[in-house]
Amino acid sequence: MTEFIDLTHTFTDDMPVYPGDDCAKLYQSDFIKDCGVSDHKIESGMHVGTHMDAPLHMVEGGALICDFPIEKFQNRGVLIDARNVKIIDRDILENYNIRENDTVLIWTDWDKKFRDHDYFKDWPHMTVAFAQTLVDKKIALIGMDTLGPDPICDDFPVHKTFLPNNVLIIENMTNLGVLNGKEVIIHAYPMKYKADAAPVRVVAKVK
Repeated sequence: MTEFIDLTHTFTDDMPVYPGDDCAKLYQSDFIKDCGVSDHKIESGMHVGTHMDAPLHMVEGGALICDFPIEKFQNRGVLIDARNVKIIDRDILENYNIRENDTVLIWTDWDKKFRDHDYFKDWPHMTVAFAQTLVDKKIALIGMDTLGPDPICDDFPVHKTFLPNNVLIIENMTNLGVLNGKEVIIHAYPMKYKADAAPVRVVAKVK
């Protein structure tokens, strides 16, 4: 029987948001007892919960999330064990076979803090050298169980290494540890929004 593993946080009305961003809202607007149907409304920035960044997020005139073909979002997954690593540098890649069009996932276990205030403090982050090594390997997607590849800063150098090269970034993933030791295909399909990013449902299919 095929095994599927959900790598996506559930979107709720109390979603944590990046420091300084507006809070997200998800609420029921219609009720069966009143009007015969249920309906919900959502008000949210694109960079809340498990989401995917497109180049326009950091690149003037860059591609929108809707500009990419569906083939971009289904690839072999490679899990990088970065637990207990504060600064993720290119030397961590030495023992991994990473190929063109792979989806590379950075497992830090930071998602365990997702509903805690500490999630937004001093999270593991990547170096530009690490990002450039993956760009040179021509990967398709980079994903992580933290709120982003950069530390809190003004210039976001890791974003600006991946995104101009069409390496899309999946942030705020969860359950990555369940993939350890498994061969997987990653399905990561963002909403087809005409925007710089979009919510994404990420699922691993075990081979």
